[in-house]
Amino acid sequence: MSKQTPLWTPSETRRDGSRMQAFLRSAEQQYDKKFAHYADLHRWSVDEAENFWRYIWQFCDIQGDGPGDVILEPAARFQEHRWFPAARLNFAENLLQRRDDGVAIIAVEEHGKRTEISWQQLYQQAGRFAAALKQHGIQLGDRVAGYMPNRIETVVAALGASWIGAVWSSCSPDFGATAVVDRFGQISPRILIAADHYYYNGKRIDLSARVADIASALNVEHLICVAENAISVKQPCTSSVTLQQWLASEDVAPEFVRLPFDQPLYILYSSGTTGVPKCIVHGAGGTLLQHAKELQLHSDLSRDDRLFYFTTCGWMMWNWLISGLQAGATIVLYDGNPAWPDSGRLFELVENEKISHFGTSAKFIQAAEKSGLKPKQQHSLENLKVLLSTGSPLLHESYDYIYRDIKEDLLVASISGGTDIISCFALGNPLLPVFRGELQCLGLGMDVAVYNDSGQAVDNEKGEMVCRRPFPSMPVGFWHDEDGSKYQRAYFDRFAQVWAHGDYAETRRHYDANNEHTHSGLIIHGRSDAVLNPGGVRIGTAEIYRQVETLTEIRESIVVGQEWQGDVRVVLFVVLQDGYQLTEALEKQIRQTIREGASPRHVPAKILAVKAIPRTVSGKIVELAVREIIHGRVVTNQSALANPEALEYFRQRPELR
Repeated sequence: MSKQTPLWTPSETRRDGSRMQAFLRSAEQQYDKKFAHYADLHRWSVDEAENFWRYIWQFCDIQGDGPGDVILEPAARFQEHRWFPAARLNFAENLLQRRDDGVAIIAVEEHGKRTEISWQQLYQQAGRFAAALKQHGIQLGDRVAGYMPNRIETVVAALGASWIGAVWSSCSPDFGATAVVDRFGQISPRILIAADHYYYNGKRIDLSARVADIASALNVEHLICVAENAISVKQPCTSSVTLQQWLASEDVAPEFVRLPFDQPLYILYSSGTTGVPKCIVHGAGGTLLQHAKELQLHSDLSRDDRLFYFTTCGWMMWNWLISGLQAGATIVLYDGNPAWPDSGRLFELVENEKISHFGTSAKFIQAAEKSGLKPKQQHSLENLKVLLSTGSPLLHESYDYIYRDIKEDLLVASISGGTDIISCFALGNPLLPVFRGELQCLGLGMDVAVYNDSGQAVDNEKGEMVCRRPFPSMPVGFWHDEDGSKYQRAYFDRFAQVWAHGDYAETRRHYDANNEHTHSGLIIHGRSDAVLNPGGVRIGTAEIYRQVETLTEIRESIVVGQEWQGDVRVVLFVVLQDGYQLTEALEKQIRQTIREGASPRHVPAKILAVKAIPRTVSGKIVELAVREIIHGRVVTNQSALANPEALEYFRQRPELR
């Protein structure tokens, strides 16, 4: 039983005015239930999944033919459950329900260029893109790929593709040519839309040569260039045209094609750090329904709000962000370095664009604190209501920083899920208090638990985070996985008929004064495949990062286990802030901080300084790659890394021999 004091509790006005509360009261009436606490609502949502998901369709205003029956007879395997078998819908139709002159999208680029587009204009441009696709013979299920910055044109292309039932897949321009071909080459796109440049760190980065190489390697039929002039491409590409030329078709927008619930919508990719990236196929219905629930209910997003998430088009949070259009909200895009020219750049954006829902990474919040930034003193944040964080666990101390230096009256929603489900297992809730270090609640309709090594559900104990029942946003499959064996290995080898997500976590039950269970929070301790095991004791890497990265001298860190004398020893690598060195005194301070804040078991056997830490192109540190390097093993797919050269700082370190 948790006895923590909450950092924030919603006011009665905030709680009663939320979409989550409206849904709870409406479901009570519809199904003759009484939900005294969120825990009751959550239990109903998993125990009576058919009623719950059918009511989400209705309450969140999903457009389509249906819903009809929610689920077919239970399948032999978890992943073979099929949702809403008789339903028909179109993803673009649902995101383009508004057709007025209000602002649909605001896009800001690092160098200051600002563009906006109305709902009516977005509908027209996406429709013209769809018409041009049809005119060029693109059919249901064909792949349309984007190598694009986070701009309005990218959203137009994605909506245009889904309009006619084509499948959208994207990579951001910080991916190198090899990494792009590793991904797109597996799905054989017929169309590639690509920009000829983007901005980062105050520099204009030309992409023309890279785009030409990618288009030729992929053998695409048409290259659409977001540029003043078409990019010259070697054969066998059929044509290279500008976006303006592509949209010059006089054809009217086609009718929305309403398709089966599981019709492929997006192809996303695993990180690819241990081999060629897996191509994860997500269906239109599951993505739409899950995003509508998460944005409207858990994030309390409505048509009067402005939603921003710092992301590139190579991360699933971009797909999540654009689904904000379904709620009728304005979405705000930013492309460039979030800390250029200084760490206050995104908070300046929040102020200027009157953003109500601000999403970023835990690392960004941590970096802002270390830079000494105090946004509430430097910016007007009166419109800001919700701060969303993901990418890695939000440090306990970062919660303190947010409420102290950003805004006191703020729903802080640390969320966790991923590319695999294009959504969340645990996230925020406008009905509940915020506790330090915890994700507020388990998502509605998601039967999340933590299992110990024996496969038993446990509370207040670390273990493997699982989902025990099927949910609509499961992948419809992996590309080129005809027998489903890759899918099976990815999630179901650990526990039979239970989705094992790969997170090392812990549930925390909360109770009211009458000892009634109000809700369960979740703490993420790191990736389970990176869990350390010195002396047979399992340690989550996040438990060490939490201690180390509070120190002023440390910019960031990465910790791995090294096989050593028949056991495992903990090795910590640190990147120091400018002007500091890894002295004996600092090493002693690091060890003492970890010992006092975690336990003696967490204290590393070795602490070594490095100049940089390797990351994926979506910004996540790669503990597994570092572990392979220090053991002298080959990291097979370095093209998946944004900075593969950083691996050299870890290779053949004499201190580890």
